[in-house]
Amino acid sequence: MKLFTSRKLIAAALSVVFAAGTMASTANGDPLSRKPQDNLIYGSALEPTGLDPALVTDSDSANINYNVYESLLRSKPDSTDYEPCLAQSWTISEDGKTYTFKLREGVKFHDGAPFNAEAVKINIERQLPANRTPNMAYSRLILDDIEEVKVIDEYTVAIILKQSSTPFLSNMSISFAAAMVSPEALKKYNNNLSEHPAGTGPYKLVTWQKGQNLILTTNEDYWGPKPPVQNVVYRIIKETSARVVALNNGEVDVINGIDSSVFDQIKKGGSKIFETEGNHVDYMVFNCRDGYATSDPEVRRALSQAINVPEMIQALYKGYSTPAHSFFPAHVTGYSKDVRTPEYNPEAARKVLEKKGIKELRLMTYSGPRLTNSAGGQVVAEAVQAYLSKVGIKATIDVYDWATYRSRLLTDKWDLSFIGWIGINGDPDNFIKPLASTDAASNPGLWNNAEFIEKTTRAQHVPDGHERVALYSRANELVTEDCGVLPLSHAKTVAAYRPNISGQVMHPIGVFYFNQLTKK
Repeated sequence: MKLFTSRKLIAAALSVVFAAGTMASTANGDPLSRKPQDNLIYGSALEPTGLDPALVTDSDSANINYNVYESLLRSKPDSTDYEPCLAQSWTISEDGKTYTFKLREGVKFHDGAPFNAEAVKINIERQLPANRTPNMAYSRLILDDIEEVKVIDEYTVAIILKQSSTPFLSNMSISFAAAMVSPEALKKYNNNLSEHPAGTGPYKLVTWQKGQNLILTTNEDYWGPKPPVQNVVYRIIKETSARVVALNNGEVDVINGIDSSVFDQIKKGGSKIFETEGNHVDYMVFNCRDGYATSDPEVRRALSQAINVPEMIQALYKGYSTPAHSFFPAHVTGYSKDVRTPEYNPEAARKVLEKKGIKELRLMTYSGPRLTNSAGGQVVAEAVQAYLSKVGIKATIDVYDWATYRSRLLTDKWDLSFIGWIGINGDPDNFIKPLASTDAASNPGLWNNAEFIEKTTRAQHVPDGHERVALYSRANELVTEDCGVLPLSHAKTVAAYRPNISGQVMHPIGVFYFNQLTKK
């Protein structure tokens, strides 16, 4: 009850601070500053689907979770390289199968529970196959090589793998699945912290008003440096035009979900554009389940030939997304300029589709922009719909908000859908492995190619070097050869911010670390 009362008071006090600058205080008497520089306001197109890192895979959840939770390792401030975090050091056995971590001492979760080796064991074992729930999709990508977790002493833990894993340490820097949550909170909230996060990060949740905002405040017991900005308000502003107006009016400090069509307006309003090369791919998914026309590789190729991807991407993004000719972007290990998706050939496409008797298709997509697709899912689907009409296909489109869309991908009937992926730790395994998954949460179309699975699986266990590069190169080639999906674009990472904001506006992995920002 005390925590709930405190949260209500902080939320109410913050709203007063932002609206009128009135002094207020929390339940423990600490004053909430009237200083604008203490309150970072972030305008987001979408809100998180949940705040339990074991149960989510989306970037909007990551924007909060990377500030609330921490993992044994973390990405360095300006790269995807990893460095110590909750683990201060580690050793690796000669056979490459046992990683022994020395943990940071004296760290507490937001609810006061101690972080220790037992907490690491509970967090990992919670997501291993024996205990895993169906919505723990990311754990299948990064934890399935784990055989056992042993507590050596209070601050030493050994993670034993079934076989050596080249991306293992990189995977331990991810705040999906590898993030540490409070074991006490797991007990209290029945193994689901989606609305009750309790991590060790520099910020902790105050309140979440669905569809409106989330408020974070500084974790006063944080083991590291305190964040420069005390409070973060994550406002949900669905319309791009409204986010831009709010930014230029100074109502928010940072916004996401923008594209080149609003850049001039942002700059004229005195705000700034942040952009960098992203580690992303946006793609069209073919439903490869039995009974669907798109399970036929000839049909998938014909549909790929029906869409002029370079023309479409240039028209939609004006140079801020690059047309994809392979699943990998140019900077990912395994990329080759010689790997090419089927070239635009509407006549060839029409002949095959007529021969197969395909006249109608159902498209499913999401509303609003995303990090990998600043134009929004509906806009892309409508562009594809127009191309398909030119080859005699009547395409209907079902559009849902992001959370509903992800759910309906698993339950509804559809032929084509749209999704994006972010390589969040720099390793090619994390970038391409979802397409080898038998889990529809990671691989919505359930494309299944035996050689692709063999190559990506073997590459996990081969040391970095020529052989590993060759395996990923072949895997990348197989995606286009078999038309497992149709890569559409590689987006730049783009955001906008007020001129009084400084620091690392967005991390190269595509999320916001609020403690890396300063507001004047």
